[in-house]
Amino acid sequence: MNATFRQLRLFLSFAEHLSVTAAARACHVTQPTASMQLRELADSVGMPLYEQVGKRMYLTAAGEALARTARAMLDEWTAFEQQVDGIRGMTRGRLRVSVVSTAKYFVPRLLGAFCAAHPEIDVALEVLNRDGVVRRLRDNLDDLYIMSMPPADLELERHAFLTNPLDVIAAAAHPLAGRGHIGLAELARLRFILREKGSGTRLACDEHFKALDFRPDVRLELGSNEAIKQAVAAGLGLGVVSRHALAGEPIAEGLAVLRVEGFPVQSSWWTLYRKGKKLTPVANAFLQHLQHIGSAAPSS
Repeated sequence: MNATFRQLRLFLSFAEHLSVTAAARACHVTQPTASMQLRELADSVGMPLYEQVGKRMYLTAAGEALARTARAMLDEWTAFEQQVDGIRGMTRGRLRVSVVSTAKYFVPRLLGAFCAAHPEIDVALEVLNRDGVVRRLRDNLDDLYIMSMPPADLELERHAFLTNPLDVIAAAAHPLAGRGHIGLAELARLRFILREKGSGTRLACDEHFKALDFRPDVRLELGSNEAIKQAVAAGLGLGVVSRHALAGEPIAEGLAVLRVEGFPVQSSWWTLYRKGKKLTPVANAFLQHLQHIGSAAPSS
């Protein structure tokens, strides 16, 4: 069985996008060239690697197995290239990171500081909802993953590096804004606007409310922190968001943070990767960068 690295890289791109056109674009080749390379790879394997059902492409069992093998091979080769660069005294390579949407408020700053120290490193950043990041984690598509609620059914290496307090927010003109202490029972008659089920923030909220034996009256479920802040500022209800999603002065967004009994919910941001995965030198350097930032950050 003969296959080139170029073919394997092309196939991995196809496996990610399930589109020959998108794979060709990502690998900077023409679509006819991509189609020919994929056919040659399938001929070499001796089995179809993908099939079209209706208008969609799907990997076959052989295609799924090849994608896992190719990813492991290319990850090992990338790690070898970076190790050789390290021996030469150079730090360069590619860093792939997937983060949940709330992390977009601070991860770019952390990446910016890292890239300033290592200008020859290229970064691929995926910002997705929690389910999207977990899917990429299951498929081992990236070097590192950042979220606040790691999946419990995977064996993972976990590194907490930053606190993630969750606050109750209200419109700046809300009658409870500015109150010194608010009992949780006072919120029982009020409506809440929360993140969608399955998000890290919602999972943490649901666990916390259950522990406090409190059942919020959920008026809306929204898919982003920005949408929640807009709805809360408009007076549609109370929200619960990460402190990282709030501006330095929430009043500038028409919001107030309420001092509610049992809040803020204390959670952490985690850097994750699959147990047994060998991190590249670049990924290790970024992990150490996050640990340094976390140890220097003031606790919330």
